[in-house]
Amino acid sequence: MTSRATSDVTGIREEIDTEAGTARITWCAAEKNDFVLAVGHGAGGGIEARDLQALAAVLPAHGVTVALVEQPWRVAGKKLAPAPKTLDVGWRGLWPALAKPGLPVIAGGRSAGARVACRTATELGAAAVLALSFPLHPPGKPEKSRADELLGAGVPTLVVQGGNDPFGRPEEFPQGSYDLVEVPYGDHGFAVPKRAPLGQEEALKVITDGVVEWIASLR
Repeated sequence: MTSRATSDVTGIREEIDTEAGTARITWCAAEKNDFVLAVGHGAGGGIEARDLQALAAVLPAHGVTVALVEQPWRVAGKKLAPAPKTLDVGWRGLWPALAKPGLPVIAGGRSAGARVACRTATELGAAAVLALSFPLHPPGKPEKSRADELLGAGVPTLVVQGGNDPFGRPEEFPQGSYDLVEVPYGDHGFAVPKRAPLGQEEALKVITDGVVEWIASLR
């Protein structure tokens, strides 16, 4: 693994060479750290996702350094994510950089990134998993469940799921040893309709409050 670090207004950006290509971490550092929360993006977007940006803005004040992870395909400017196995290779390759601060690392991500975190948590020694918008099944195909990935994480796990997520609504999730926070009316990107009784900022606060409370329980 080799890395190159630069800085910008959003944090320290570090490029890391992996077997899947060059990945990138944007570090949003806390002054007093208890954990590193590493969060990857989904298969159709990047770290600009509203939930990832909200966590990066809020968690450092609670003793959590947030590492926003961009997979090699995204850094390379490609529009489509590769196969899950390749995503896992990229995640494994940048893990030493995430662990370098010497703090417990919470593996996290949204959608496809949440699946990566679940699949690799035990082997990489993650302290816990944060699964944002876990894609329990493809839209309209509940028979194609990915519950085994979630249930097999093997570490304390928090699922944060939109109430109207077509990839799996909260009530569709199986029983298991994980916690779940519902974002009322939220879709797969945690967007809420304008007619909903809570606004977009309130929906994001449900996410950040839930994650802060859960991480506090890990201490």
